[in-house]
Amino acid sequence: MPTTQETPTASPIGRKTPRVDGPLKVSGTAQYASDFHFPGMLYAVPVEATIANGRVTKLDTAAAEKMPGVHAIFHRENIGKIFRSVLGQKGLHGIVDERRPPFEDDVVRYYGQYIALAVADTFEAAKAAADEVRATYSKEKPNVDTNLVADDEPDVVPTTFAPTKRVESERGAPVKLDQTFVTPTETHNPIELQATTAIWDGPRLTIYEESQGIFNLRSVLAQMFGLPNENVRVITKFVGSGFGSKLWPWTHCALAVAAARQLGKPVKLVLSRKMMFQSVGHRPRTQQRVRLGATTDGKLVSLQQDYVNQQAILDNYHEDCGEATAFHYSVPNLRVKFGRARRNVGSPSPMRGPGAVPGLYATESAMNELADQLKMDPVRLRVLNEPKIDEGLDIPFSSRHYLECLELGREKFGWSKRNPEVGSMKRDGLTLGWGMAGAAWIAARFPAAANVELRDDGTVRVASGTQDIGTGTYTILAQLASQKTGVPLEKIDVVLGDTSLPEGPLSGGSAVTGSMVPAVFAAADNAIASLLTVATKTPGSPFEKRKPADLAFEGGQIFVKADGSGAGVPFTDLLRRANVRFVTGSGQVEGTFGEKKPKFSTHSFGCHFVEITWQPEIARMRVSRVVTVIDAGRIINPLAGRNQIEGAVVMGIGMAFLEHTSYDPQNGAPINSNLADYMMAVNADAPPIEVHFLDFPDKEINELGARGIGEIGLAGFAAAITAAVHHATGVRVRELPVKIEDLLTSSVLG
Repeated sequence: MPTTQETPTASPIGRKTPRVDGPLKVSGTAQYASDFHFPGMLYAVPVEATIANGRVTKLDTAAAEKMPGVHAIFHRENIGKIFRSVLGQKGLHGIVDERRPPFEDDVVRYYGQYIALAVADTFEAAKAAADEVRATYSKEKPNVDTNLVADDEPDVVPTTFAPTKRVESERGAPVKLDQTFVTPTETHNPIELQATTAIWDGPRLTIYEESQGIFNLRSVLAQMFGLPNENVRVITKFVGSGFGSKLWPWTHCALAVAAARQLGKPVKLVLSRKMMFQSVGHRPRTQQRVRLGATTDGKLVSLQQDYVNQQAILDNYHEDCGEATAFHYSVPNLRVKFGRARRNVGSPSPMRGPGAVPGLYATESAMNELADQLKMDPVRLRVLNEPKIDEGLDIPFSSRHYLECLELGREKFGWSKRNPEVGSMKRDGLTLGWGMAGAAWIAARFPAAANVELRDDGTVRVASGTQDIGTGTYTILAQLASQKTGVPLEKIDVVLGDTSLPEGPLSGGSAVTGSMVPAVFAAADNAIASLLTVATKTPGSPFEKRKPADLAFEGGQIFVKADGSGAGVPFTDLLRRANVRFVTGSGQVEGTFGEKKPKFSTHSFGCHFVEITWQPEIARMRVSRVVTVIDAGRIINPLAGRNQIEGAVVMGIGMAFLEHTSYDPQNGAPINSNLADYMMAVNADAPPIEVHFLDFPDKEINELGARGIGEIGLAGFAAAITAAVHHATGVRVRELPVKIEDLLTSSVLG
């Protein structure tokens, strides 16, 4: 079976390549949104509501306004007009998760909602002034109930990927499973805090933001402040991770812009860690009932998935837990329904692998439980139910190698040595638990554009208004340009993160790489075409008498196609002779995301095999070994790719064992709103992680056959862990995270 994991290559594509932006980051030269400083800059600190349900009846700002260095205390009466944004007719523009602009009314709907803004000469003065603002409330008891019941009648999932209603009956299935699985609220916790630096120059606005989608942000701000798009510039050079929390704009951004407009000076607003738990999104709590029907030999007869996700009071966020359900396994009878339960919490938002990650936790857990019920190997159960086509869309897969993933994962993990009896496997005095699960994630292309310049000093500039959120986009684009031009990586200059550049894709859905391949390649081809024209039009050029069609470009040199000698002329010589500083090419590609009538079902696939150790004497459980196999087409940079999967696996350990946000039922506040009490996996929790990539290029996405991998490494992982927990302890955990209290009921406590 082919694998790209250690494949040597002379081409930059497929080569393990260190980050080209690494030196900037380790030297402190890379500038993030809060690193920019400007003359006369002021600092803003929001005032947060200390209730989650009620109304502001009085706001006393008098004392705060008199404090030294304070320029203004903004609130509903003096912030100025902030309009609502609406979704664009085409493309991913105008999107926000919290649709209500800040200060639009006096109603408080979640704890931490911004009710005022202090602006001062220094951060310390602004913080002191914000603390001095006194709010009086008419308050009611908040609803943060963790038992989710849909507010309205659940609907059949209206997904663009699959009509998830075929037949609802499970009659005739001799083996049935009916269980409910729960995932908690999880909070994005990137190291870089959310921040905005806003500057007005007359009617023109420039903001420095850590955005995962700068063109959508431009569209939102243009609408909110009544500006044409061309009057708004968004700059995002580096992002200290986002995991989805920085995908869409939040209300603090509009507040910074409004304050800068009112005061006529640059304004910087940086959120605190506590604010990150309140007002910039989270993965919502989900409650999923999964019903499976199967024959005694393991063939699925029916699958029903009914889920509810937690929701904010005003907005309609849908956590699409059924995203992968319709195509992952073959089943003749399928129904997926969803509902929303409104709570006094901030708006949920996409978090790494939205929908599919909590959804596959439930469906893969159900498959593991069904395998145990059938006394069947869970790998075998999945092989038996492999679909020939995408049964949700009734179209073929562009590329699907899930069975090869299972085969390689089983081999590398040593799964054949597994004794299925609970608590039967031991090593060094510890009880072992082995579990596995499958993974899937969408593969799509967003609209993308890029420019490529060939310069007379031998360098190449590739530019696009996408952004690098820490996943290695700078490096990938350098590899693509190097592949096309033959110029070495150290001479490739990549420019990203600015709406003045050609419009690039948002960094979501693991789609940037797949989208940028054809855009960069087309731009390079067009730059080369311009170069060949220059070569034939320049007096004294060795190719002056030739036509562009007679010439070829390879390895940074121009050749005559019919010349067998192999002698070429460096493109730098041609540009200097022509007195041309550079030639430019532009390229763009249309998107495939959300196609109404796709010809192929495009997804990535994978599987996880997990070993845990269980020490019953002290109720200690650890993940001791992980093998993950990913089918994601061609891997452009295996080094960065492996890093992405390893990071997702560690995040999956956190999802399974540690992460959950708890809300105080009295005031609706997130209780564990700091990095001491919100537990995440750290280096000490990370086991040896073995990552294998299959090498099956998918040419439906782009000519290299590459698909995105940022999110699939998290999909299904928690189900593999809970299967291992049951194998070691006999305890079925269906509500994440796994807690010590769950394990104290273990039948193998010693």
